[in-house]
Amino acid sequence: MLLTNSLATFGRYCMFLKRVFGLPDKISVSLRRTIDEISKLGIDSIPLVIIISLFIGAVITIQMQLNVTSPLIPAYSVGLATREIILLEFSNSILCLILAGKVGSNIASEIGTMRVTEQIDALDIMGINSANYLVMPKILGFVLFMPILVVLCMGTSFIGGYLVAAFTDLIPVSRYVYGLQAMFTEWYVWYGLIKSLVFAFIIASTASFFGYYVKGGALEVGKASTDGVVCSSIFILLFDVILTKLLLQ
Repeated sequence: MLLTNSLATFGRYCMFLKRVFGLPDKISVSLRRTIDEISKLGIDSIPLVIIISLFIGAVITIQMQLNVTSPLIPAYSVGLATREIILLEFSNSILCLILAGKVGSNIASEIGTMRVTEQIDALDIMGINSANYLVMPKILGFVLFMPILVVLCMGTSFIGGYLVAAFTDLIPVSRYVYGLQAMFTEWYVWYGLIKSLVFAFIIASTASFFGYYVKGGALEVGKASTDGVVCSSIFILLFDVILTKLLLQ
């Protein structure tokens, strides 16, 4: 029964995406709505990304320094390990898990509220492809802005570690900076950006799906929002494993 329901839900999700990515009725309207969603979903997430990245970068640096005490390990290894952790996992996977809670719940609750107040039904009655009109700008806007959030997260995390080195005596600044530069692999940055694009699509499309098909009242909207966040988080972790195997093998 669980397998059958899961397959039915996945099929419904695929049909939903087919409607979402149909040809817009008015391209100019879709572009304008996409710009609005970039502002609402992307730019409004910048303060959260900066705050989280600063503290996480600082914490990673402190933890690495406290646990790397062997005289056989070079002092610059703290900066190097901090860089690898941030580039490979935190700036894409962990960041997207956090954004799934903020952006995903926002999308699901907004579309779910439109469904229960019959605004989506009104769009359908007017002959407008409501899935395309409402959902495609959200997916495109969030996916297009996600690389900017990832790059911002990387830089801010490094600054957080730098502040630890500058204002404490845990590690000299010169060694931390040298560690950030040592044995740098450019592909790790592209790897993080590629993963973030996939994760952004998962967050926006999954949350939209649960919000679009909600039935009932305010209680069901809250449940749909929670289900959207949970499912998108699970799929982020699943695709994290898959993409790591494909991109880093």
